[in-house]
Amino acid sequence: MPAALLPLLVVLLAQAAPAPEARDAPPARAIEFQPGRAQAGAARVKAARQGRMADIQALFQAASVDYPPDGALLRVFKQEGVLELWVRPRGQRAYQRLKEYAICAGSGELGPKRRQGDGQVPEGFYELTAYNPWSSFHLAMLVSYPNPSDAARKTGRSAGGNICIHGDCVTIGCVPLTDRWIEELYLVCLDTQTRTGRRVLAQFFPARLSDEGLKALEAAHPDDKARIDFWRELKVGHDLFEQTHLPPRVTFGPGGAYRFRPGR
Repeated sequence: MPAALLPLLVVLLAQAAPAPEARDAPPARAIEFQPGRAQAGAARVKAARQGRMADIQALFQAASVDYPPDGALLRVFKQEGVLELWVRPRGQRAYQRLKEYAICAGSGELGPKRRQGDGQVPEGFYELTAYNPWSSFHLAMLVSYPNPSDAARKTGRSAGGNICIHGDCVTIGCVPLTDRWIEELYLVCLDTQTRTGRRVLAQFFPARLSDEGLKALEAAHPDDKARIDFWRELKVGHDLFEQTHLPPRVTFGPGGAYRFRPGR
């Protein structure tokens, strides 16, 4: 055979060779899915369960997490306009990020809430304390603002209150989602808290407090030492969670200063 034809013969033989036998990926584990029945008599919750549970099941199935999980945690990043949902799979300690939701309206500026009527969205570490299925803003989850830090650092007669994560896409100091997404998030948080008996945690930040994120905040507010010092304080808790995916243990020192210890 002429030497010039050898490369062509090699190509033809390679094309004719049978393809390696494909191996099927192992089937995904079917999750345990047991929606709750809390607030079954509330019309909006009933409608949300009818319209959103299939999506919730698909969301948890894709993550291979049983529903309801052993815990839920929300992280709000004001500058980015994002609310993250983290869940703790059953039998595990660490949380995993499940989904991001777009915050659809804003209020105030970067920085903590310090008095009633200032229009600020809080910044700090909180819990969800109540679920309102009759809210003027579709569905609403009450945040434990003011916490001891907020109460100690208030600049008015009252630190304010009634801060919620809610629907209807309007806000004065709250965190709004569209009705479509508050229905989903409300059910996940309600069912998780009902099953476990433990409150859903909520962390509110001015922005993502990576080293670069904090430097950008410092550059944007060079003359605001009080605000920068507060953000540095929050960053300790922010970074503990980033490193371990375990919620830090939170206590409060003199003047309402945050004190963080690693989660366990």
